[in-house]
Amino acid sequence: MWTKETLQSLIKEKMSDYLFIVVSNREPYIHTYEGEETKCIFPASGMVTALDPVMKSCGGVWVAHGSGSADRETVDEKGHVRVPPEDPRYTLRRVWLSKEEENKYYYGFSNEGLWPLCHIAYTRPVFRREDWEAYVAVNQKFADAVLEEIGGRKAFVFIQDYHLALISRMIKEKNPNCITAQFWHIPWPNREAFRVCPWQDDILHGMLGNDLLGFHIQYHCNNFLDTVDRGIEAKVDYERFQVMRGGKTTLVKAFPISVDYSDIAEQCGRPAIEAETKRLIKEYDLRGQIVGFGADRIDYTKGIPDRLRAIDIFFEKNPQYQGKVSFVQIGALSRIHIPQYKEINDEITRMAVDINYKYATGHWKPVHVAKGHFGRLTLEAMYKLSRFCVVSSLHDGMNLVSKEFVAARTDGDGVLILSRFTGASRELTDAVAVNPYAADDFADAVKTAIEMPPEERQKRMARMRETVARNNIYRWAAKIISELLKFEFKEI
Repeated sequence: MWTKETLQSLIKEKMSDYLFIVVSNREPYIHTYEGEETKCIFPASGMVTALDPVMKSCGGVWVAHGSGSADRETVDEKGHVRVPPEDPRYTLRRVWLSKEEENKYYYGFSNEGLWPLCHIAYTRPVFRREDWEAYVAVNQKFADAVLEEIGGRKAFVFIQDYHLALISRMIKEKNPNCITAQFWHIPWPNREAFRVCPWQDDILHGMLGNDLLGFHIQYHCNNFLDTVDRGIEAKVDYERFQVMRGGKTTLVKAFPISVDYSDIAEQCGRPAIEAETKRLIKEYDLRGQIVGFGADRIDYTKGIPDRLRAIDIFFEKNPQYQGKVSFVQIGALSRIHIPQYKEINDEITRMAVDINYKYATGHWKPVHVAKGHFGRLTLEAMYKLSRFCVVSSLHDGMNLVSKEFVAARTDGDGVLILSRFTGASRELTDAVAVNPYAADDFADAVKTAIEMPPEERQKRMARMRETVARNNIYRWAAKIISELLKFEFKEI
């Protein structure tokens, strides 16, 4: 069983001579202005949720885009700030981007191009040359920041996600002796889908600059190897799961990401949870209700309209539950500069209004939708309060909301309704599995969750809790670090 302490022991024993650097677009702590005051917030990001506890254990430097309105005022002359603010454990190095760079690199190529390309959610990707050129330039900016942090030291560089597909190659060109790994947090599609990208060769060449390349599940590894095999000149070894190109070998492996199970379970025992639960019951008028819950970024891949459609059909087919069941959907607004995100936001609002108009009576509303930033206390209180939690992604690399819900249920109760199209569905086999596209079956799954006997709920939850406890975030980090340690660092 991997814990914070055993991970720290591994790092102390094996990595004491190395600088550990995490690189991502999203920063783990954002400083913003609220009136005259500066506030530090923790963003709604599965990647940040997973890696922050690892960095608290490892120390080192996290290099990320400084996006907050007060970010520049909280760093030193090198762009550094120690985080978390209340108990500093590691250094955050902020990289500054212009609005034009952010629009083209982040909103453009990353999220209008690569995001829909990799998620099979039937949204057409958009590729523009100026976005690609900005993507290359920003990747170089991140690479330069990493090289500056490394200096002449021995270093492990752990790159996150699809925003930074090129930087391992850029880093290795200047410092071939540092060890780099990259974790791709979203799905990797089949080769026919990925060849749509006009710069497929450049992206694959960039990613193969890594010593280690990780995905959530083996299926995504297989898709990547197949894309390389058919797309560029390289030798793919399917037995060893590695790629040889230009004298460089990249190992490709699956590492299912997870959450800090122990910390979530401990936090859910706080007295503040009970107080927050009472507040939420009052705010949403949930007294005496069977409560369902969903928590997502507002994104077209998360299947939020599909779950609302299922809730609508559920009430239509089961009028006996009208007035007795309430569904609460909370979500952080995301990428609203992109038209598809504006459309999904409007669609969710419209659907909630229509469902409530159709069924609401007196003080009871079947659906409550709240958008904005929600702190950990509110999330954990809602996890504890809910009879069932719905995760209905149309396509997802893993989905950590499902694992957070399981970890939060220290009472051993609750039902998880989980899309078959998430990486988490391969581990959490005691969830009620759904195809979010099959609305009637989805509605029946809601009824199943509500009517499931307490004994069965508890048996299923016990098995899922055991799985999440064992396969926690520290085990994920330890497996990746153990693989990195197999690569030899050579002095410059």
